[in-house]
Amino acid sequence: MNVKALYSLSYGVYVISTLDDKRPTGCTANSAMQVTSTPATIAISINHDNYTNQCIEKTGKFAINILGENVDPKIIGTFGFRSGKDVDKFDFWAFDVKDSLPVLKDSCGYIICNVIDKMESATHTVFLGEVSDCDVMKDDTPMTYAYYHNVIKGKSPKNAPTYNPDAETKEKEDTKMTEKWVCSVCGYIYDGDTPFEELPEDYKCPVCGQPKDKFVKKEV
Repeated sequence: MNVKALYSLSYGVYVISTLDDKRPTGCTANSAMQVTSTPATIAISINHDNYTNQCIEKTGKFAINILGENVDPKIIGTFGFRSGKDVDKFDFWAFDVKDSLPVLKDSCGYIICNVIDKMESATHTVFLGEVSDCDVMKDDTPMTYAYYHNVIKGKSPKNAPTYNPDAETKEKEDTKMTEKWVCSVCGYIYDGDTPFEELPEDYKCPVCGQPKDKFVKKEV
């Protein structure tokens, strides 16, 4: 089986937000699709290990924050590589409240959904939501998963539906082995012209915002 065929499917980059009781929380996701137009219905896929999963289950509502190409990449890191159990992710980013749910101000659009059904797989829950509200926030091109990987140089969180450890290992084997500085939190590989050791001490990972001391030297 050639899993590269799966890469031909189109994916976006989203923050799925909901409530932990009254506290806003959420996670990054790349699987969201419209399945019907009347009524407008959206399906999202959330890993069982994501705290957001059980929060959606309890509240019965979720919001899809559509991220644009010009969004601050650290939003993806905050919501993709930290757990809502341990940190209030919305403390770091400005948001509005739409139909009781948090919506990031840096989104290019949002979709509010009420859960009407779900399907369980071995690792993920597919929530089916009927759209109750949606709007465009700003003029920006919605980010694709390919753009996130090829331009921002981001990595897939291990809970992402498209995460494939075998493919990542093969990619490293196919690349000439060189020493690189890698963020130990999100896997971002620094490839700037300035040697990593000469970067200022206040340098932070452009994807997850972690400080310079979270980078480790590895062969990739």
